[in-house]
Amino acid sequence: MISNDPPSRRDTEPASLRDVLVLICTYNERDNLPTLVAQVFQTVPDAQILVVDDGSPDGTFEWVVQQREHNPSVHGILRPKKQGLGTAIRTGMMYAIEHQYSWLVNLDGDLSHNPADMASMLQLRGRCDLAIGSRYIQGGGMRGCSWRRVFVSRCANVLARVICGWKIQDCSSAYRMYRVALLQTIPLDRIQARGYGFLEEVLAMILRAGGRVVETPIVYTERTRGASKLSLREAFSTFFALLRVGRIARKKNRSTAAL
Repeated sequence: MISNDPPSRRDTEPASLRDVLVLICTYNERDNLPTLVAQVFQTVPDAQILVVDDGSPDGTFEWVVQQREHNPSVHGILRPKKQGLGTAIRTGMMYAIEHQYSWLVNLDGDLSHNPADMASMLQLRGRCDLAIGSRYIQGGGMRGCSWRRVFVSRCANVLARVICGWKIQDCSSAYRMYRVALLQTIPLDRIQARGYGFLEEVLAMILRAGGRVVETPIVYTERTRGASKLSLREAFSTFFALLRVGRIARKKNRSTAAL
């Protein structure tokens, strides 16, 4: 049962790790997924895993179905085609809400996020509503990344601080742990971005809802197998999402000043 008190203000005991759902959104990650899933269970043996796959032609979802036959902790949702990372994450969020998990951890399906970092992230459950795996605080970083990825990531975070006024150092990291009770209170269906810009829009909603946000250091490692999903289109998606969020933030500030 969810308390009537705002989840960001409750003093809660850490939930059982059986209440943790690990979300992995995939497209053509058949070569990476077996290693990733094994590492997740090695770090959090009691976790449940949900794979949201966008109709990968390389057999990614077929592997999920095979795993499900002998491991009931692995779940899958197959979508008919590529619909964007943001919509895949939203699908996972709605699943977590529907099945009453306490926490949702999202990480990339290409091994760029180290599942071992979930251990330190999960220790923050009593202190936050959203924990962000940050590349831009002490102890974090990027390894083996192309200049394009570094440039897009750096620009997105500078723009987030300038346009939105956020103090958060890594607003574009997808490696996150969400309190599901807080996700249940925000209008996820109003988020317009379908791609990477979803991350900025949902962050803005969490902050407007009074959510406590903390950052924990991670090292992002560029994928070694498969093709990168980062494109110019995704970069523009993030930029336009920040413009939308910035306009909302400015309107809110003007309304507050008028009171």
